Amino acid sequence: MGDARTHVRRRRLVPWAVVGLWMAALVLVGPLAGKFSEVQQNRAVDYLPDSADSTQVARIQDALPGGESTDLVLVYHRDGGLTAADREAAAEQVAQVESGYELSGPPHGIPSEDGSTLMYPVSSTAPGQDEEARDAFVDGVRAITEGPGGLSVDVGGPGALNTDMGKVFGTIDGTLLLATLGVVTVLLVLIYRSPFLWLVPLAVAGVAAAVAMAAGYGLHELFDVTITGQSGGIMTVLVLGAGTDYALLLVSRYREELRRHERPYDAMRAALRGCGPAILASSGTVAAGLLCLLAADLNSSRGMGPVGMIGVLAALVAMTTLLPAVLVLLGRRVFWPLIPALGSTPTARRSLFAAMGTSAARRPAVVLAGGAVLLGGLALGTLNLNGSLKQEDSFTDRPESITAMRTLAEEYPERSSRPLTVMAPTGRADAVVDKARSTEGVADAAAGRSGAGWTEIAVFTTAAPESPGETRTIEALRDTLDDGAHVGGPSAQQLDLADSEARDRKVIVPLVLAAVFVILVVLLRSLVAPLLLLAAVVAVWGAALGIGGLVFEPLFGFAGTDPGLGLLSFVFLVALGVDYGIFLMHRMREESLSGAEPEAAALTALRTTGGVIASAGVVLAATFAVLTTLPLVPLVELGFVIAVGVLLDTFLVRTYLVTTASVLLRRRLWWPGRLSRTLDPAPRERQPEPV
Repeated sequence: MGDARTHVRRRRLVPWAVVGLWMAALVLVGPLAGKFSEVQQNRAVDYLPDSADSTQVARIQDALPGGESTDLVLVYHRDGGLTAADREAAAEQVAQVESGYELSGPPHGIPSEDGSTLMYPVSSTAPGQDEEARDAFVDGVRAITEGPGGLSVDVGGPGALNTDMGKVFGTIDGTLLLATLGVVTVLLVLIYRSPFLWLVPLAVAGVAAAVAMAAGYGLHELFDVTITGQSGGIMTVLVLGAGTDYALLLVSRYREELRRHERPYDAMRAALRGCGPAILASSGTVAAGLLCLLAADLNSSRGMGPVGMIGVLAALVAMTTLLPAVLVLLGRRVFWPLIPALGSTPTARRSLFAAMGTSAARRPAVVLAGGAVLLGGLALGTLNLNGSLKQEDSFTDRPESITAMRTLAEEYPERSSRPLTVMAPTGRADAVVDKARSTEGVADAAAGRSGAGWTEIAVFTTAAPESPGETRTIEALRDTLDDGAHVGGPSAQQLDLADSEARDRKVIVPLVLAAVFVILVVLLRSLVAPLLLLAAVVAVWGAALGIGGLVFEPLFGFAGTDPGLGLLSFVFLVALGVDYGIFLMHRMREESLSGAEPEAAALTALRTTGGVIASAGVVLAATFAVLTTLPLVPLVELGFVIAVGVLLDTFLVRTYLVTTASVLLRRRLWWPGRLSRTLDPAPRERQPEPV
């Protein structure tokens, strides 16, 4: 009697204790979560590896008198030609800027050949690396410069571009969180058909997001992990998307167990035993794939690995501890009006996935071949992916700095409006200037500040910024200048970014495949099944990228592809796509161990897991699709490819291709494990009804 009372008391106290611990943790980490956005670094140089030539330039600039310079270009333009009043107004405004701010030198106007444009390069070292001071300087200059009577005035240059980029990233966290919460709310209401149940996983996901942000801040402070606006936004999507997926699997199993157990506590224990291993394996696969990014050369990609892993683990812990505790405390009534009664059976309905599986099993070879041809045809769309995305094309809405850049490119075709920065040892500065001027593609070069043994040299090219011609000039300068000189600046940074991305793809893609393969072998006790799942997710990745190639330029009007799209989309689609394969194969293995024939095991696994995994796939795709609403092209491209890939995997590859391949392979699917041989049927455990 005493043991029974103790057991009942434990069942009552454990959920309350879990909720109490989570609330205490939330109070402690709440202030740290608010600092997460403050440590994000969004300068191009922050993305680069320490060894990059342009990174060396940025570091040397910090050591010069005044530190890093904020360079602007004031662009005055009037179609048909500037008037005398226009030039006078421009001179007055530039004088006001010079008197109001500490500039590195007096600005001098440079007119265009047709007389329609006048540009004033402006530079100041006063802001240094202080982003708030830089933004105040840029905004102050913009407030002074106005164009009366049809005269257009735009403030551009690297400093203005960084300010515009920072404003966009500054709004990402809040916008992304609210939009993702809204999408998940709508989907959960539709899936659960309950006015209350959707609130529980959503609130738990919010708690997980706060904990993840606090942990991300801790990573930066303790281990100097680079956190960017991109990695912070993706972490938010991962927490809400993956966390909601885990909640869907757990809640569906818990609903079924409530029909078999009188007490919610016992039903939840059974639910955790049933789906807990699959959820753990799923989150472990995603975490392992993300950790492979630690091998990246780029700081931004290397930092995204642990930041993304923190998000996945926060979602896992919250959904397997806090969510069960809250559901147990709320009892059966949380499912109102569709309350699962003890001993009841779910309403029998024709399963869509059972029908899909049956149709695929009739002619599996034809279905498999047709699906493979379709994915291969879609993958050909990657041939339509245009070149690397330029900084000026990175915004969906053109900010003022980009308008200024395009005006300069049109009106000054013989001279780049954005100089390259060469840092040379002061003793050889004159020789470096002479060599730079004699390099093909260079219009002019001039020495500037000196300090700490270095001299800053501005090199103007004849080609437009980030054009093939300018790229050739950068490479020529690096080849011809003395070994002690470094070539940097915004264009050189973009070139170094692209080179580092290419190197990272060669290293990380095989690393991710190897890590995921090992996990699948351990989980499935087979070599063939893991190879099948990996082939499926790689095919999904290629097809999703191909669809992107078919729509990015023709439909969205994007002028390039982000260099990091291939690598990041691969990591996420492989890790997340294998998740759903794990749920399907794990159930297929259970059926085979129970003595089911290979075809029956495959179709039963599809029928019993199809509904809940389809719901999870739709939720995950929708959360990544939220990225397409942001004003940055790289995030739009990444969100689109991952969302399309998840939907392809959920409704085509996993449903048809993996199932038909499993039917065709029969017991060979489990080679060399014991399931590849004929077994005596094991006693079948009672399985939950299909969701």
